[in-house]
Amino acid sequence: MSDFSSIKISVLMPVYNAEKYIQAAVESILNQTFTNFEFIIINDGSTDNSLKILEDYAHQDERIRLISRENKGLVATLNEGIAIAQAPLIARMDADDISLLERLKIQKEYMDSHPDVVCLGSQVKVIDGKGRFLIHNDIKQGHDEIVLSALQGVSPIIHPTAMIRLEALKKINGYSIDNYPAEDLALWIDLSEIGQLVNLEMPLLEYRIHDNSISTSSHELQLAKTAEICKRACAKRNIKFEMKTNVGRSGESRLSKFEIILRHGWWAHSSHEWQTAAIYALKAIHLYPFQDGGWRLLFCSFFRRV
Repeated sequence: MSDFSSIKISVLMPVYNAEKYIQAAVESILNQTFTNFEFIIINDGSTDNSLKILEDYAHQDERIRLISRENKGLVATLNEGIAIAQAPLIARMDADDISLLERLKIQKEYMDSHPDVVCLGSQVKVIDGKGRFLIHNDIKQGHDEIVLSALQGVSPIIHPTAMIRLEALKKINGYSIDNYPAEDLALWIDLSEIGQLVNLEMPLLEYRIHDNSISTSSHELQLAKTAEICKRACAKRNIKFEMKTNVGRSGESRLSKFEIILRHGWWAHSSHEWQTAAIYALKAIHLYPFQDGGWRLLFCSFFRRV
């Protein structure tokens, strides 16, 4: 691809040890109905087979700009992608998610007709590691609701659904390492100061949660950093700080995993995905056979009851 001046969208995807899901993620972008984009993929020091898979795709499609180097972390990787992007719009993508076929087309048309919007997200279809549908997420759609949610510590935009104006990202100096691991929340707050934030009601992405999403060693740091970011933003706006989140994922304990398995099972149940709900019920029963939570979910899944 030689003429970067004509590119309308830069899709930015960091990759770290994503070999299990990377093919579906890459193909969901390459198969978009809107085709005038560059696909910036930065392999952030993966130690699995991710790079080999990405190299094969890069040889097949000239829209892919593949960079591979040592591990530098998510924030540095995102800022590196922003620095080399050629298009006026940045579409974020994660290596374990799936963009729906018309995602780029729909988002670009909205951004073109709403020049005051600097960041556009969407609803998602939440899926699990096996690709089973669990639930549609509940999102705030209007700017005021989105900003209030962010100031209360609840990230209002699903990061890999975001389409952001490159000019706006550069104006706020991109992502700050000082805000890690709540860098996306800080980004929405910073962007809200220079333009409108909107979420589309329609789902444009399949957002995957899997075993690696269940726990994180940075839980306490994420909570503390979220509170710090929100306190600072509220003080700047001269409004009362009110934290309404327990962000960060559940811990690594057996009980914590049991609780999140049940949560995902009830999500599937609420979506009338009875078989998936039953699968999660059996997982919960396997962990804690003498607690009634798993058995109740299994009963309700079988008889399709609340």
